[in-house]
Amino acid sequence: MLYYNDEIDKKLPKLINYFSKGITDENKNISHCLLFWGPDIKTQCELALEIARLLNCTCDKSLSCTCLNCRWIKEQTHPAVKIYTRLDFKESGINTDEEDSTKGKKNININQAKAIINELSVTSDYHRVYIFCDRDDEGNLLPLNKINFPEATSNALLKTFEEPPQNTTFIFLTNDKSDIISTVVSRAQSFFVPSVSEENYDFSLVENIISNYWAKDRNSVLDFENDLYKLTSENNPKEILEQMQNYILEVIKSNIKNKHLFYKLTQDLASIEEAKQQLSLTPSMNLQTVIENLSFNLILK
Repeated sequence: MLYYNDEIDKKLPKLINYFSKGITDENKNISHCLLFWGPDIKTQCELALEIARLLNCTCDKSLSCTCLNCRWIKEQTHPAVKIYTRLDFKESGINTDEEDSTKGKKNININQAKAIINELSVTSDYHRVYIFCDRDDEGNLLPLNKINFPEATSNALLKTFEEPPQNTTFIFLTNDKSDIISTVVSRAQSFFVPSVSEENYDFSLVENIISNYWAKDRNSVLDFENDLYKLTSENNPKEILEQMQNYILEVIKSNIKNKHLFYKLTQDLASIEEAKQQLSLTPSMNLQTVIENLSFNLILK
C-alpha cells in the first residue's frame, strides 16, 4: 500500500511551504528529528514522505519532478527512505529467530534498534529518512505509543537521534506527544498535523453511548462502562473501538478551534488506541478490564 500523495501541497499548504523553504534554504534549517502528532496518521506519513522527497530530489523539487529519487519515493522503493514499524524487523538485515519473528510482535525492539544503528554506520549517497510508526497485519498505519515504541527501545536510539550521521532525518508519527517518552520529544521539533480526510466515518453502533461523552457527569462513569462493555461483548470489540475513534475524529473536525476540547479529544484517541493495542497484543487481557480502564480515562480525565 502506497502512502505518497502527489496533492499533499493542497492538503497541508502551510506545512509544505514551511518545510519547502527550510529544505531549500542553504543552511537547511529544519531539524534532523521531527515529531508529527494529530488524529490522522496516514496524512502524517504522506507529509513525511514528501519531506523525504524534498530532501532527496536532484532537480527542481517540484511535485511533478521525475528524477530517480522522486520516482523511487513516490513508488516507496527508495533504498534510504524507510517506514519502520514493529512488523518490519526483517528489513533490518539481521537473521530473526522465533522470538524476534513478526508474528505477535508487540513493539519495535532492542534488536531492531541495534540494526538501525548498524545500518546508519554505513555511509550513504542519499539523505536517509526513517519514519517511525506502527501498522497492523493488513498494512494500515497506526500511531506510535509507549507499547509499540517502548522506553527501552527509545533510549537505545537516543544518542543516534541526538547526534545522527550526516544527511539523516528521523520522523515520528503519533496521536499525541505524551505517547512518546519525553526524552525523545525534547530532541524533536514537533508539529500538529490536522486531519484533512474526506472519508465518511461510521460510528452508528456507538453514537447513542458516546455522544457528548466528555460532558457526562463523573457519577455516570459506571453506567457508561456497563453500556460500553455490553456493546463490545455483543460485537467485534475492535470495530466498536474504531467507531469510537471515528466519532471523535468527526467531533475534532467541527471543534478545531476549541483548544480545551481538542486536547481532551486527542488524549482520548490515544486512550482508545491503547485499548486496541491491549486487546490485540495481550490475549490474556480481560475485555472487561480494558473497557473499565478506558471508561475511567474517557469520563474522569
